[in-house]
Amino acid sequence: MEYLENRTFEEIQVGDSASLTRTLTEKDIQVFAIMSGDINPAHVDIEYAQSEMFHKIIGHGMWGAALISTVLGTQLPGPGTIYINQSLKFKKPVAIGDTLTVTVTAIEKKPEKNRIIFSCECTNQKGEIVMEGQAEVIAPTKKIRRPKAVLPNISLRRPYSLFEPYLAKAKSLGALRAGVINPIRSRIIEAVHNAHLAGFINPVLIGNKEKIILAAEEAKIDISAYEIINVDHSHAAITKTIHMARDDEIGIIVRGGALRDDLLRAIQKPDKGLLTDYCLSYAAVLDVPTYHKALILTDTVVNTDPNLEVKRAITQNAINFAQALSITQPKVAILAGLDTVSYSMRSTVDAAALCKMAERGQIQGGILDGPLTFDNVISIEVAREKGISSPVIGEADIIVVPNVETGNILVKQLEYLAESRSAGIVLGGRVPVLMSHINEIHLSTVSCALAILNQDYQTRTSQLRF
Repeated sequence: MEYLENRTFEEIQVGDSASLTRTLTEKDIQVFAIMSGDINPAHVDIEYAQSEMFHKIIGHGMWGAALISTVLGTQLPGPGTIYINQSLKFKKPVAIGDTLTVTVTAIEKKPEKNRIIFSCECTNQKGEIVMEGQAEVIAPTKKIRRPKAVLPNISLRRPYSLFEPYLAKAKSLGALRAGVINPIRSRIIEAVHNAHLAGFINPVLIGNKEKIILAAEEAKIDISAYEIINVDHSHAAITKTIHMARDDEIGIIVRGGALRDDLLRAIQKPDKGLLTDYCLSYAAVLDVPTYHKALILTDTVVNTDPNLEVKRAITQNAINFAQALSITQPKVAILAGLDTVSYSMRSTVDAAALCKMAERGQIQGGILDGPLTFDNVISIEVAREKGISSPVIGEADIIVVPNVETGNILVKQLEYLAESRSAGIVLGGRVPVLMSHINEIHLSTVSCALAILNQDYQTRTSQLRF
């Protein structure tokens, strides 16, 4: 184990010095800006910085000053040092990639108060002085030796949501009339009300009226302006909502308080559900902080163990949905447990068949590759080590999973281990269905926006066909 050990006032002599070297990175600038709140555009806005006198991003001056504090507090004098005074002159800018060497040298001792004055000099990789001054400290009088602290790693996340463009475009298209099934919990009322205020839905509350009103009172939300259709129980609410969708009285269904399996069975009934010429499937849209764009994962809800023909339909639904989100030619990764075709693993055979179907025009609009394991989908480096080359690797817009179990596990892993956020809808029916549990109100609003974009796309493409 490494230790920090100080030098006491008595041990330090005039002329003693210590130094450290650091290279300024973009991450250093961002972390310092977050910590200090200093978002001067000269440090964080490249367009602005290029128009200024240095024509590039420059580091915060106090980042260099902090390095002086580091030397004084960890080396000379080290632990137990009390900072009293610091004077500095900033002589040259420090840019990303510059390597600074900070040196402090004892130049005067004041025995009456155990104070020491140090000259401070900071030079860049060219030997140029970028900063100089003096520091005064109270030096420790007792010997201190402590283990070095192990600091956590810092991972920076993008400061914006990938869902923002979807929300903006959907809002410009206008709200859909939404049938909300059995909204008898306050959290559901909050989510529905939030989506309504955001301009995405005009809700029709379908369920036990007395319980709906109680839920609204608990949420402290006025629902007097909302239409309420009173029915006895959840099953009746499901039936009524689907009937309204079949009669074009609503443009979206919100699961609300209905059980997922009950609603799934109802919407898949051949004569009374929401079936069309398309297969029903669920597409989750993920904003994963460690991935550079939105990721569509399908099917994670509807088709438990799909055969090849159903997988073809799931894939086509996802491609059409991606195009609704303005992804012109989405890249589709067919996920499997191996990246080679093996007769003993059906997912690999199906993946290869789906790619061949795409070549023959049975799947249209996307670029497919598979079978691919998840690490190959995400990491170009891993794929290269395995000798795999593909336009999909590292750039996937869609991941088609082998079955619901795999997809559901993957979504939850990304949510809880990678801090991803997801929204989604059921595709392929008469109207889109919001099926996911309301665990975050904002994400329910995002799902409503996705439904609007998908409905708009379906309307436009159907008009082109006729």
